[in-house]
Amino acid sequence: MSAGFIVTGTDTGIGKTVFSAALGRALDAFYWKPVQSGLEEETDSDTVRRLSGLPPTRILPEAYRLALPASPHISAAREGVTIEPARLKLPDVDGPLVVEGAGGLLVPLAPGLLTVDVFARMGLPVILCARTALGTINHTLLSLEALARRGIPIHGVAFLGDPAEEEEAAVVAFSGARRLGRLPRVDPLDAATLALAFRQSFDLDAFR
Repeated sequence: MSAGFIVTGTDTGIGKTVFSAALGRALDAFYWKPVQSGLEEETDSDTVRRLSGLPPTRILPEAYRLALPASPHISAAREGVTIEPARLKLPDVDGPLVVEGAGGLLVPLAPGLLTVDVFARMGLPVILCARTALGTINHTLLSLEALARRGIPIHGVAFLGDPAEEEEAAVVAFSGARRLGRLPRVDPLDAATLALAFRQSFDLDAFR
């Protein structure tokens, strides 16, 4: 398998799927969301398909699609499903791969199995998405610590949202993690405007 990245976040609903779409387009990558919880609205794979402009064949099918929008271990239990680590192995693809986790690092997938445990087995470097809102320093540092404790390579932190220079500087100073850039709010949000915002906000060489 070619190199790639795991994209995770300090919380759910912070914009990591939008970031994944932009990164996937920038790298001309494959995208894989191993576990999807919640099927009533647009799924994360659907969002990436719409916002990345990637060919449909680059959006890989999820290993698990769970109807209830809740923590995956709860959704799976409600449906009588057990999430098995063996089904969460990296797919063999001919090109870069962007893997997006469900929620944050310590989201349970099954009894005794956290999302971060699966990431540790995958071995890809992690990009941590952190929203620039109140609490981001604490949440980001805790997430970086969880990754470091398990020996997971940290590629850097991508901030999402309005400018927060002091908060971003504090995260870098306390953790030593690399600041990759900050993706601002994009309005209107479509494939073209997102691609432009990503190019203006990040050095693409940092992902190659």
